[in-house]
Amino acid sequence: MNRRRALGALALGVAAPGVLAACAQAANKIEAAVESPPPAPTLAYSPAVASADVTPTAPVSVKVTDGWFQKVALTNPDGKVVAGNLNRDRTEFITAEPLGYGVQYTWSGSAVGQDGKAVPLAGGFTTVAPAVTVSGQFQLADGQTVGVAAPIILQFDAAIAEEDRAEVEKALKVTTTPEVEGSWAWLPDEVGGSRVHWRTKEYYPTGTVVHVDADLYGVPFGQNAYGAADSTLDFTIGRFQLVKAEASSHRIQVLTDAGVIMDFPCSYGEGDLDRNVTRSGIHVVTEKYEDFYMTNPAAGYANVRERFAVRISNNGEFIHANPASSGAQGNSNVTNGCINLSLTDAEQYFNTAMYGDPVEVTGTRIPLSYADGDIWDWAVPWEEWKSMSAVSSEASALNLPSTAPATPTDAPVPTAQPGG
Repeated sequence: MNRRRALGALALGVAAPGVLAACAQAANKIEAAVESPPPAPTLAYSPAVASADVTPTAPVSVKVTDGWFQKVALTNPDGKVVAGNLNRDRTEFITAEPLGYGVQYTWSGSAVGQDGKAVPLAGGFTTVAPAVTVSGQFQLADGQTVGVAAPIILQFDAAIAEEDRAEVEKALKVTTTPEVEGSWAWLPDEVGGSRVHWRTKEYYPTGTVVHVDADLYGVPFGQNAYGAADSTLDFTIGRFQLVKAEASSHRIQVLTDAGVIMDFPCSYGEGDLDRNVTRSGIHVVTEKYEDFYMTNPAAGYANVRERFAVRISNNGEFIHANPASSGAQGNSNVTNGCINLSLTDAEQYFNTAMYGDPVEVTGTRIPLSYADGDIWDWAVPWEEWKSMSAVSSEASALNLPSTAPATPTDAPVPTAQPGG
């Protein structure tokens, strides 16, 4: 062997132990990796297991890490399964319907890990049990067509404290087509409970389609009271019609998009007493009677038959026929606050009047206000109206009372209808 070949052999001989050591370490790592067991599935519940007083509309889910669900179910004590959905990877289950009040729910099913072993789902939670549930009722009916000044009124069957109204209002949504600016405002409570009104800034455009969502179920109303149920409302705005009533003119005009379509002589409230003053401000038509009897103890009459009467305020103001005041119609104001017309003119107007039509009264010394009951929404300036929302950052300057009657105690009321 020559010297060069011998040195080469020696070099190879020295390197061999290092190469063998590296191979041994790699083999050990591979063996360790093969021998490490896969991680077990991990379950994450929301709400956490054993939670109490869970809101029935709160998100409810269970997730698995390092595994997938074979089967998942959430059931009530009667065995009813709550509707829900698994994601595509079968790693998350989310409920798809609200839960009940005061119910204990239990998880069941299993998740499988990478080793093929199943891990059971277990545990559960309990939803809140309200001391009372509160319902809300709209004044309008689904499918109704109304005038351009119609507010949306949601009347609750319980009083709601001021500090709890924001949560309730956040659950209310009005959608209009076309889009129209509007705002909720809380008015003084009536005997039956709190009420909130939604009013537009300007009169609705003709043909506006309105949808209201009141997602009240699960909403806290304060003092362990919660919303009883969700509700919706759909209605449409009809043709534009407006009544202009200037008391000093002793006339009344009815306007549409075509212009003035009626111009009648009339008589307004005499004004000798406050109760006989026709209130100035934007009134809203709320109902009409072709024939009924009215009683007004303060004015000294009972069961007087009235014809073609259109109510414009719960304070007892109507636009109606009154042959007894025909001599004053067009020249003087002599009524107890109503707007009197001849029989023929009253019938003509009556046939066109619709719930929600605005009646703009001017020229009298007392403005329409909360004291007149029910709908006085348009008597409030827009910026002030917005401040009456529970979610407004502006404080209302109206200094309204906490309660006010829907109908003033001394207001004239229908007492009977012919045949009734």
